[in-house]
Parts: sequence; C-alpha cells; structure tokens
Amino acid sequence: MSKETSTEYGTRLKEIMSVLKKHSIARGVTPEKLRLILEDLGPTYIKLGQIMSMHSDVLPKRYCDELMRLRSDVSPMPFEQVREVIEASYMCPLGEVFQEIDDTPLGSASIAQVHRAVLESGEKVVVKVQRQGIYDTMSRDIGLLHKAVRFLPPVNMKGLVDLDLVLDELWSVAQEEMNFLNEASNMEEFARLNREVAFVDVPVLYREFTTGQVLVMEYIDGYGIDEKERLLENGYELAEVGSKLADNYVKQIMEDGFFHADPHPGNVKVRGGKIIWIDMGMMGRLSPRDKELIAGAVQGVAENDVGQILESVMALGEFKEKPDQSRLYADIGNLLTRYGTTDIGKIDIAGIIEDLMEVMKDNKIIMPHGLTMLARGMSHMEGVIADISPEINMVEVASARIAGNLLAGGSWKKELKSGGRSIYRSIHKALDIPALAADLLRGFLKGQNRINLDLHATEDLNAMLTKLVKKLVMGFLVTALLISSSILCTTDMKPKLWGIPALGAFGYLLALGLAVWIFLSHIHTKRK
Repeated sequence: MSKETSTEYGTRLKEIMSVLKKHSIARGVTPEKLRLILEDLGPTYIKLGQIMSMHSDVLPKRYCDELMRLRSDVSPMPFEQVREVIEASYMCPLGEVFQEIDDTPLGSASIAQVHRAVLESGEKVVVKVQRQGIYDTMSRDIGLLHKAVRFLPPVNMKGLVDLDLVLDELWSVAQEEMNFLNEASNMEEFARLNREVAFVDVPVLYREFTTGQVLVMEYIDGYGIDEKERLLENGYELAEVGSKLADNYVKQIMEDGFFHADPHPGNVKVRGGKIIWIDMGMMGRLSPRDKELIAGAVQGVAENDVGQILESVMALGEFKEKPDQSRLYADIGNLLTRYGTTDIGKIDIAGIIEDLMEVMKDNKIIMPHGLTMLARGMSHMEGVIADISPEINMVEVASARIAGNLLAGGSWKKELKSGGRSIYRSIHKALDIPALAADLLRGFLKGQNRINLDLHATEDLNAMLTKLVKKLVMGFLVTALLISSSILCTTDMKPKLWGIPALGAFGYLLALGLAVWIFLSHIHTKRK
C-alpha cells in the first residue's frame, strides 16, 4: 500500500470513528441509529445501506425496513465536476453534444445526479451523471469494512453469516449499478417486455450518448404517482391508476420474471394516460423455476400444506450446512398457524414471502437474490398502492391475472394435456394392480418374497449403530481367533512356544489383545 493510500485510509477511518462516537455506538445500534450513522458517513454508505435493505437474509426485518427509509437526496457535486465527467466520457467539449444543460440538478443521489438538458438536435432530455471519484471512494470504503470484519468478536453476526462474502456481493451490486450501460440494457429489456401494454411506457433512451458514467434519456414532464391532487385535477381516476399499476407490477413478477426492484413514488410517473417507469438501475430477476416454487409456497400456505411449503423452501434455498428437517418442518408449521385457513385471495403475498425468508434465515438457508429483491419491491409497491387507492388488493389483482392467463393464454391446455397424460398413466398402471397383488401374495405363501426397510435415522443413532456393529465384528473376530487357535493347539505343528504350536500361541495373544482393547474402549465410552 502506498503512503498516499495509507494516509487516505487513516483519514477516512478517523471520520468513521468520529461519526460512531457521535451516535454513541457503544450503547448499542438501533435500526434508526444505524440509518442515521450511514447518512452521516456519506454517499457511499447510503448506497451500501440501500443495498443492504434488500438483505433480510443478513439483517433482521426491522433493520431492513428502516434502511429502506435512507434518504436518496445528498449534497450535489459542483457543476464543474459534472462537466469534467461528461467531457471525459465523450472526449469532446460539452457544447458539442448539448445546446444547454442546467447547472442546478433535478436530483442528487449517492451514486449520481441528474440534470435537465437539450441536445444539439433539440430534444429535451435528462442527463444522469456519475459522481466523480465514486468508484474509488466505494472501493476504499469496502476495503475498510473488510478490514473491520477481521476484528469482530467471534460471538456475533460473524458466526451466522460470512460477512466477507456479503461485502463482496454488495460491491458487485454497486459496481453493476455504477455502470450505466447496465441500466441502459435494463431499460431496453423492460421496454421490449411491456411493448404490448397500452398503459405502460419507459423514457426514450439515447443509446448513442450513453456511456458507463453518463446516461441520456427522454425528459418526462409528468405527475408523480403520489401527487394525488394533481392527478385528480387533470382527470385521472386514482382507482384506475392504482389498478393498472398493480396489474403491471404483477405481470412483471409472474410473467416476465423481470421487475422493478425499487418502485418508490419517485420512480413512477404518469403522463398522457400512461404509467412511466424510470430509474432501471436496480432490477430483480426470477427464473421460471423460482416463480413456480414461490407460487407453490403461497398455495401451500393457502391450503395449510406444510409438506408443499417444505418442498418449495428446500428447492429454493442453498444450504450453509445440512438442514434439520424436523426443526424446519416445525417452523413452517408455526408459520401456518399465523395464517390459519386464509383464502388465497386474501393472503398478503409480501407478508408470506417475508415470513418464509425469516424461517429460511433461522434455518441457515441462503435465499436466491431475486427473492430478497422481490420482498423489497412488493413492500414498496403495496405502500404506493395503499396511498393512492387503499381499496385495491394486490392479491386479488394477481388472482384475476392468473385466471385470465389460464383462459386466454393457453395455460389451461397445457395443464389439461399434462393432467390427461397423468390420468392415462394412472389407469394403465391400475389395470396391473390385481395381477401384481396376486403375484405378491403367491410369493409370500411360498416364502419367496422379502421385505426391505429403508430406515432414516438421526446422525446420533447412525453413529451409535456404527460403533455397535464395529464392536460386534471385533467380538466375532476374537471368538474366531480363540476357536482357530484352540484347534491348532490340538495338533503337533512346529515350531512350538510354551509347549504349544507357535501359531496357536500367537492367535491366543492377538485375541487377548483385542479383548482388552474392546473392554477399554467400552469403559472410555461409558465415561463420555
């Protein structure tokens, strides 16, 4: 490490210690105190906190909920730095690309800030500019956190999760978000998936002016989704807006498997009768298998089927160690008692997902990243819907979309065909049952059949049985040695030892040694 870098680390460490002292961290860290600490530590820690709010597999839910409130507006960087970043990206003067660009930003967040501008060709646009030096700053702070992890005492969160791996994932997510080419690709994919939805749109992307540090897109002069009075004044019905917003979000999750992971009011606009989704830096993905398993878990809750939920959880997660299935089964049973026999149309899906994630965390099951992002996104969306149109139920919207897909999308044909094949196979096999039963009974009567039992024992029982079998084998070996040695001693075999054949004497000694060893090991086991 260079002297300059070492000095930067030292300076930053002093700043961090000063903030921690200010908030009396020695007295404990409440969720609110953690949020305030991160805000005081600056943009890089605000972004890390926002990413951490999606990790309910690491932090308790109340901490994640509090981190979701981290302010996204931070002090803007000077316009001179904005100019330097843009000109470094384009390798030409600012005036060659833009007719004009506002000095005052529309908004300033932890990683970037946005400015209104007009292109040379006359289009009104928004320019998203990355903070100067943010990559190096975040890299340094992540390095400091890695160093801090080494000094954590062993009896804390360090024993439950691998904090180094968590920091690596945070850095990976932050790097993706800092590369605006990723966001540009997300915008294009989202636009393609929602091309046929008449009431949804995304800003036009100016790909030719977009780089890793600068993103240029259409300026949206609309209304915020939470500006209820302005929406009503301009002829919008809040119930209709809320219903369409909920329906589209359910589509993103259930059909596309590609959804907006940060749908707070600032990222959803209304313009020209359409819902405009902006800021695609944080998107969630669910594989077809993940979608199917999550749907199965929700259905299991509705049907009070512990086995189906257990199957979904086991298939969804990755295991840090061999799971205790009996404890997992009991935890899922406790979860079901909270919901009782709730009708599927009245189930709070976001609540179920969060409860399932708590069960998985308690049982040291690692959740797929898409699931943690889904829980965060659903929480945000339910808050937005409850604000603009409280009578709308997200689950009822989801149920209606499922029913529509079954009737219009051909899914029912697939299910009917699959079910028909299952029925045919079942009937075909059922016809053989009488003959098989007769053969089985005939075999038993003749003593030709045997029953094989596959017993699933606990690890302790397995260990005990293994030791028992070993001791039995050793006992049989001692017996065999004594018998064979005695037989040898009745012969006149030479050479002899103590008047008996030497081989027989050796057998007696070996049998004696094994018997003593078995006796001592038995005493040792009893003491344990």
